[in-house]
Parts: sequence; C-alpha cells; structure tokens
Amino acid sequence: MTNPEVTGFYHQDTATVTYVVTCPETRKAVIIDPVLDYDPAAGRTGTAHADGVLRHVRDAGLDVEWILDTHVHADHMTGARHMKDALGVPTAIGANVTTVQKVFREIFNIPDLSPDGSQFDRLFEDGDTITVGSLTVRVMHTPGHTPACLTYVIGDAAFVGDTIFMPDFGTARCDFPGGDATALFRSIERILDLPEHTRIFVGHDYAPGGREV
Repeated sequence: MTNPEVTGFYHQDTATVTYVVTCPETRKAVIIDPVLDYDPAAGRTGTAHADGVLRHVRDAGLDVEWILDTHVHADHMTGARHMKDALGVPTAIGANVTTVQKVFREIFNIPDLSPDGSQFDRLFEDGDTITVGSLTVRVMHTPGHTPACLTYVIGDAAFVGDTIFMPDFGTARCDFPGGDATALFRSIERILDLPEHTRIFVGHDYAPGGREV
C-alpha cells in the first residue's frame, strides 16, 4: 500500500487546515478542504490563502487531479470553484450536500441556490473510491456535524474534516441545522475503528490556551 505525503496549510482566520495530499511515486495529488478568505464586516471573500496553496502545487510540480471537500459550512467557505478554475480539475463532496443546501437556502435567504449539488462535479456516496496515482482514496460517510460530512481515507491517512478536532479541543459541534449527536458518535466510532497506525488529519485546530498550531 502506498502512503501519501501530506502538506497542511493553516488558515488563521478560520483555524481551518487545507491539505495537499500527494502520491510519492507519481506526484499526482488532491487538495482537501480549500477555503476562501472572508471579511465579515465587508461581506467580501478573497483568495489569498487558496492562491498560496496553488503556488505550492506549482512550485512542487504536482499534478492535482481532484479538489475534495469534507463538507460545506459557513465557517470555512469552500474555495473549490476557485481552484477548479485555476487547475481545470473536478470537484467533489458528499451526496448529502443537497440536504445542507436546502437548509442554507432558507436560513441565508438564497432563493437562487440550486440545492442539487450541481456546484460540484461529483457527489460521493459511502464506500466510493477514486485513484490518484498509486493512491486509493476511499470515501467514508461520517455525518453528525452536518448530514453530508465525509472522511477521506488515503493509505495510512484519514482526513476527517470537522468530525474530530485536536485532542485538547474535542469533537465537532452538532447543534447546527442538520446536526445529530447520535450520528456524530457513531461516525467517531467508525473513524476510531480504522487501523491503529492511521494518521488522523483534522479540519480545524483552534489552539486552545494559545498553544502553537
């Protein structure tokens, strides 16, 4: 089994980590959880953080094949479309994003939002796989934080999004619309049932107490 090289890019404003996951044999890669900058006072988004990730990809000579989101939430607006435009590669997310979109359309008053997942090129179901070079990306549906949350298992690495945080911070919130504490508990159990050597890569690091990230 080929294990991936993983490079994380920390987004200070949202404490989100974007990951570039690379096949060491072929230099093919995926980008997981790209984020946009957001100025809440001005209501504007920006691409400085995402552009930094893109520079790394180009400088390292990587061949990105997919842009993957673990989930969509308002605390880290996805930069998937920006990266798709820059790299010309497909985007993907969990199939239950349609449930989340229906909730967001009503709460945030976005009547022109199509809640059909058409903003992404592929909607993953539990158990789906894709190949990236010598790597196999296996999709696990791990709901609870949102109905659409996914974990991507790639070799000895699992990218869990917001389902699990750092050990000194705990687990994801499940009190947002569509959240489910029972589902979150079962999802965490499923992640912890992965092989003991599995490396867990979280979607956020809030650095409680001011510790270093």
